[in-house]
Amino acid sequence: MTNVEKSGTYRLGDRMVKRLGYGAMQLAGPGVFGPPKDRDAALAVLRAAIAAGVDHIDTSDFYGPHVTNQIIREALAPYPKDLVIVTKIGARRGDDASWLPAFAPDELKRGVEDNLRNLGLDALDVVNLRLMFDIHGPAEGRIDDMLSVLADLQRQGLVRHIGLSNATLNQVKAGQDICEIVCVQNQYNLAHRADDPLIDALAEMGIAYVPFFPLGGFSPLQSATLSEVAHRLGATPLQVALAWLLKRAPNILLIPGTSSVAHLEENLAAAALELPVAELHALDGIGAKAA
Repeated sequence: MTNVEKSGTYRLGDRMVKRLGYGAMQLAGPGVFGPPKDRDAALAVLRAAIAAGVDHIDTSDFYGPHVTNQIIREALAPYPKDLVIVTKIGARRGDDASWLPAFAPDELKRGVEDNLRNLGLDALDVVNLRLMFDIHGPAEGRIDDMLSVLADLQRQGLVRHIGLSNATLNQVKAGQDICEIVCVQNQYNLAHRADDPLIDALAEMGIAYVPFFPLGGFSPLQSATLSEVAHRLGATPLQVALAWLLKRAPNILLIPGTSSVAHLEENLAAAALELPVAELHALDGIGAKAA
């Protein structure tokens, strides 16, 4: 059994995928803008992920923009039959690398079309609608108009499944009245635990939860406890953080990203890491201290 297989599986749309996938955001240049410094290395890490058994890749055409999807196509097309590519719309990049909302119907349609063209696909497996009522985290706001555009594209056969990103439970429930919501992608990690009730609610609904920034992202998590646990287990802090997320709930799918094959292998090894009960309690305490 490979490390990826040890992560288990969960349903994403109409497919069962391994719970440890790959996030392609870091394949673009600094600030997720422009081309990578080493395109060959970016191609290599994607191919290594597939060779290791990864069957779930997260991306977006506003990474770069366009750069990441073009690299995925170059590296992997024609795509393996079991590969699920999840993308996002609802934002665009300014010329200054800023992140801007793109919620108008024509912008949402263009987002789907851009993803299709640059990935070289006839239909997108899963499209997450990225909500930006508050760029720093989930915030309430009506999504029916935006989601109706995506649902129409789904009826046209351009989108197979629909998810939400940066969303609240109320928005998930409202969205279910328009179309099936198959996943939610929000920020969540050992210290950032605001979504604990949401994760449990989604598990009861059979909806996948995909946490991003497992170590804090642009503001890296600083935790002596995490470092101490990692030292005792002979692992890295990131491996421990990923292993804890896999233990947290069965509906969690992970998409750690990297532009390095060595780092990819390190991330995937987290699925084989056993966390003793005492260490789990210590790690759980990080969230309590942060709160």
